[in-house]
Amino acid sequence: MTRSPLPLVIEDVSAFAQTLRKHWPTEEPSHAQLLSLIAKSAGYRNHQHLKAEVQADPDLSKEAERRIHDALRVFDDTGQMLRWPKKTSVQALCMAWFWSRLPSKTDLSEPQVNDILRSAERFGDHVLLRRSLIEHKLVTRTLDGATYRRIEQSPSPEARQVIRVLSERVLRSQANPDNAGTRPAFGEAL
Repeated sequence: MTRSPLPLVIEDVSAFAQTLRKHWPTEEPSHAQLLSLIAKSAGYRNHQHLKAEVQADPDLSKEAERRIHDALRVFDDTGQMLRWPKKTSVQALCMAWFWSRLPSKTDLSEPQVNDILRSAERFGDHVLLRRSLIEHKLVTRTLDGATYRRIEQSPSPEARQVIRVLSERVLRSQANPDNAGTRPAFGEAL
């Protein structure tokens, strides 16, 4: 049976650990029980609920799949953007990845935003990325440019797919630093 990685974002690790400890069984849990415990501690009803939430995107059109493919081509196997795409529709999908890396409900200074953007790009133009986040209405900025804040919204199915695949690349590269040169094929982790 092939295994597909499920990205799991835990916003409050302390609460996650407390819930996990509170519901930990007295005897060693089975694999299925452990998956269920982790999912419940992260706020899902069970492991199936977690899988359904992560994989709930509808079938995408051929055009949407092409845009996703084009967006993923500008990133390496560690989630780093290598070049700026020419098409605006592809740029928007790429910006979803940077949007997902910004903390939610948090005011950030320009240097903090720059650090986050620099950590996920290699072509050397974090200013272009910062401006694009604003142009694509993913981030707000005060008039003086001192404070930035991510705009909370539900990404499109295409953007969710890009975020999912790039998250899996990052997880894979962190788990296997020796295999960081191998890029998964589009849709491999679906």
